[in-house]
Amino acid sequence: MFNCLIWMFVLFCSSIADENSIRDADIFPSSPEIERGSTLKLFCVLGKRYTPHRNASHIIWKLNHELIAQENYNVVNETVSSITIHNFTYSKAHVKCFTKYLGKEQLLVHTEVKSGFPPDTPGNISCIYYFDAELTCTWTSGRETNLMTNYTLYRKMMREGRMTLPNTVASCQSKTESCSFYYPDTAYSSSFCFQVKAENVLGEALSDCVPMPMEKIEKFEPPEILSVKKITGIKQLLTVTWKMPEKIIPSQDFICEVQYRNLYSNSSEIVTVPLDSAEKTGSCNLTGLWDSTEYSVAVRCISDVSIFWSEWSRRKTASTEEKAPSEKVDLWRVIESSHSAGNRSIHLMWKPLNSFPPSGRMLGYKIQYFPENNAALKMTNNSTDKKITLLLNEEAYIVSITAYNSAGNSPEAILRIPSTDEKTSQIIETVRTFTTNEEVVVEWIASEPEVTEYVVEWYEELETDPSRRSWQYVSNSTNWKTNKKNFKPFICYNISVYPLHGNKAAAPYSIQTYVEEKKPSEGPVADTGIPGKNEVTIKWKEISKDKRNGFISNYTIFYKPEDGEELNETVNSDVLQYRLKSLQANTQYTVYIMASNEAGGTSGEPKTFKTLKFNKEDVIFIALPIGLSMLFLLGLWITCILKKHALKKVCWPDIPNPAESIAVEWPLDASMNNSFLKGVTSEAKTIDFEDVTVLEHCLPEESQEGSLLINCENHVSKCTDMNTKGMVNGDKKVLYNEENEAAKRFSPSMTYIITDQDIRSQMHSALIPTKEIQAIEKLEDDLCESQQTSIKNEENVNEEVLKLEDFGEKALFNPYLKNSVKTREFLISENLPEHSKNETKSQSTVLPPFQQNVAGQSYVTLDMFGLATAH
Repeated sequence: MFNCLIWMFVLFCSSIADENSIRDADIFPSSPEIERGSTLKLFCVLGKRYTPHRNASHIIWKLNHELIAQENYNVVNETVSSITIHNFTYSKAHVKCFTKYLGKEQLLVHTEVKSGFPPDTPGNISCIYYFDAELTCTWTSGRETNLMTNYTLYRKMMREGRMTLPNTVASCQSKTESCSFYYPDTAYSSSFCFQVKAENVLGEALSDCVPMPMEKIEKFEPPEILSVKKITGIKQLLTVTWKMPEKIIPSQDFICEVQYRNLYSNSSEIVTVPLDSAEKTGSCNLTGLWDSTEYSVAVRCISDVSIFWSEWSRRKTASTEEKAPSEKVDLWRVIESSHSAGNRSIHLMWKPLNSFPPSGRMLGYKIQYFPENNAALKMTNNSTDKKITLLLNEEAYIVSITAYNSAGNSPEAILRIPSTDEKTSQIIETVRTFTTNEEVVVEWIASEPEVTEYVVEWYEELETDPSRRSWQYVSNSTNWKTNKKNFKPFICYNISVYPLHGNKAAAPYSIQTYVEEKKPSEGPVADTGIPGKNEVTIKWKEISKDKRNGFISNYTIFYKPEDGEELNETVNSDVLQYRLKSLQANTQYTVYIMASNEAGGTSGEPKTFKTLKFNKEDVIFIALPIGLSMLFLLGLWITCILKKHALKKVCWPDIPNPAESIAVEWPLDASMNNSFLKGVTSEAKTIDFEDVTVLEHCLPEESQEGSLLINCENHVSKCTDMNTKGMVNGDKKVLYNEENEAAKRFSPSMTYIITDQDIRSQMHSALIPTKEIQAIEKLEDDLCESQQTSIKNEENVNEEVLKLEDFGEKALFNPYLKNSVKTREFLISENLPEHSKNETKSQSTVLPPFQQNVAGQSYVTLDMFGLATAH
């Protein structure tokens, strides 16, 4: 029968698919909800668009993204395919229908399938009744169905036989586990019962009807506190007054609870107060409280037959009657150095003791102080702050602080301020500090065991405000502990321990500490200064205290030559400069410094420097010889300047100039038509130095010079006799052969003796404009060498002798000119014409032999003139 129904359903679906051409495919049932673990069966129907080319055999199924096995398929007809999935356990899944044609898959349609459970019977029904306002019931639904479940709450009127009366049932629907009836559907009765039904697509469940009297489930609004106040003159007491809410079931008695606690405690106390139905307000006195303490109060109430308390009322606070402070303040001081006028600043700081219970709110503090040796000079100040600065002189003072409130004053806290010249002994020998996981511990050793009270003071090293210091008194102990949270990490703290003798504080012992360290925030900056040849001094400054983050343990200098290996040197933390040695000369280096503490190290910026090529010693070794040499030369030059006349006489003696001699008178008219001069000037060239050769030997001694003079005289005499025929007497002298003036050559052995001063001057004036005039002056050594060279050249050279006319006047011989008598030899230039070379080789003009002390005597000298010839 069931199969027939399925076939009919399939046929019906097929007919719908045929008639409805809008959809190409469909899946039935759509979005089914089934019981968890049951069998799921779905049908996929093809539309008309697919039927000509495809049929149900082309349909495939997928569960979520996984292909379902073929054995679960069933082809109903050409357009309908079904799928069967047994034991479906997915809470939610998607089943998809595809067509597969020519290897391609195409999604036709899909649906979401949910599985769940039928509802369990609701239980634990409970209700709360707010009179003339609301009735709310709650229950438990049991196992989660995972499906949409609806709940219905029924309120029924019961008889004595637990039978419900018709037409007395009220209900409300909900999708959660609670439901409410609201005014005016909140009638009061003591005969109601409550029942809950749960239902979903898989089934339904109905609970029993639970009877609940309305007065038993009544809960009303919290009461309102009218006042909480103290009574003047009565210590440790507060009075609380409150008002009951208006919407309450009439004719019922109540019970109220008053809860109170002080603001310094987390625990609270409760006082129970009964009220009858006629009372609309309630009150109670809270006793045994602390003086000067603020309290917080709240009230709640309940009907004497109900099971539900009201909520707590809004809290109110009040303070008990104050009393005078029973404890003195915790007083300390910071003494600054004396000012120029002899006064000093005394910073007083105090804090109230943590007495429990406290003494109430302080209205102010009274400060009194006077010189230790004169109590009549007492002065008084008042302050509402917990610090004050006094300007005192150099004497010792007694200072006292008193706290006061509305009830009275506290005991005095007294402290002695020592005088400026007072010396106190060092009682504490050593102090050390260390940290644990949660605490900072300070320990010390005292040399006087009778001292039993100490003050431990600590503050940040960079803190300049004395009032921000912290302190604590320690009694009968030589160690002190405090929570690590009282110290900041990475900050340096100064910790001092002061021994106390009554109200006198002895000399402190101070140390510095970090509760936690990290590597420095920045590194030192290197200053290389002026490097040397093989060394350099590196200087640096300390890192600022706020950047150290710990105690600096050492500095490391890293330095590296260009294209070299990095080296380093480590020094102690108190060293701020270091000399690097054994460096390479004329080399660039990179240097940087790392500052290290226990947590690590941080490097500064790198700097570069270059060593020198020479150091000071090298410069001295080089400059000293040069300087000494310059000084020597300077001294020599000065000496030459001062002694130039003496040196000139020794090294360069003056040779007399015959032209300036007054012993003889030189002829003024020299023949410019002389063929010799014409030949010289016409060629416009100068005879080279190599064309002149001195014939005589070296004449270093006077005897040799005399011998030379005699030989020269004899030679002149002979030449004179040979050439007197062609000479013309008179004042003017002409050359022997005028026709060959420009072509004559000089004989290499011919001696030229010129006695006329005018001829000499005219020859010079004629030779200078040509090309160059070379006056050859030879010392004895040079003359010797030139003579030897000229003798060798005589054998191969043809020379002509220039004949001079005889002079009519006789010259006087001056004996002091004896050393200047010379003979000269002129070499024939290779560039002269050939016809000149064939001229007579021994043509000469001579003077009579020399005679001593004879006026007008002719003589020969080296520097008389220079001869020129054409090349």
